[in-house]
Amino acid sequence: MGKTGKKILTAGGIILALFALWTYLIQTVDVQPLGQNGTDIGFARLNVWFHDVTGVTMWIYTVTDWLGLVPIAVCMGFGVLGLIQLIKRRSLLKVDRDIILLGVYYILVILGYLIFEMIPINYRPIPIDGRMEASYPSSTTLLVLSVMPTMSFQAHSRLSRRGMTVATDIFAAAFSLFMVTGRTVAGVHWLTDIIGSVMLSAGLYLIYHGSVLLTGQKHTEE
Repeated sequence: MGKTGKKILTAGGIILALFALWTYLIQTVDVQPLGQNGTDIGFARLNVWFHDVTGVTMWIYTVTDWLGLVPIAVCMGFGVLGLIQLIKRRSLLKVDRDIILLGVYYILVILGYLIFEMIPINYRPIPIDGRMEASYPSSTTLLVLSVMPTMSFQAHSRLSRRGMTVATDIFAAAFSLFMVTGRTVAGVHWLTDIIGSVMLSAGLYLIYHGSVLLTGQKHTEE
C-alpha cells in the first residue's frame, strides 16, 4: 500500500504541475479580445471554433446545473458519516482517517474554486442572468470529477457486497461522463475551461487517494 500510495501521490503532483502549466499557457498562447465585452481569452481560435460548433444550449446548462446538487449531497452524506463517528467515538482522533482526509480534500477543492472566482482567468462565453461570470476552471466539472470518484473509492473501502460496489462505479462513471459532456456542449464554458477542470480535479483526487493508501486503513461494511 505504501509504495502504491507514493506512486499515486506523485502522479497527482505531476498532474497538478501540468494544470499550473496549462493555466499559464491559457494566459499567454493566442490571447485575443474575443470574450464577453472584449475580454481576453487564451487559445482563442480553438475556443471560438469549438464554441461556434457547439453553440449554446441553455436547457443542457440548466439540467447539469441542477444535477450539480448530486455531488453536493454526496459530500453531505460523508459529512454526516464523520459527524456520527465523532459523536459515537467522542474524539476527532478516533474518526476514520480516510474520512478526515476526505474532509480536508473537499476543503481544498472549495479553496481551489474560490481562488479562481477571486482571480478570474477568463469569463464565460455568454452572460449568465445578465452577469459576467468567471469561467476557468468549470466549477461544475470540478465538483463532479472531484467528488464522484471519492464515492466509488469509499464504496470499495467500506462495502463488502460486490454488486453494490459495481453499481456505485457504474453510476459514478456514467453520471460524471454525462455531466462533463453536458457542460462541454452546453456552450457556457470555453473548451479550455473544461480541460483545466479535468486536470485540477484529477490531480487533487489522486493526492487524496494516495494519502488514504498511505494510512493503510481498512474498513468493513458499516
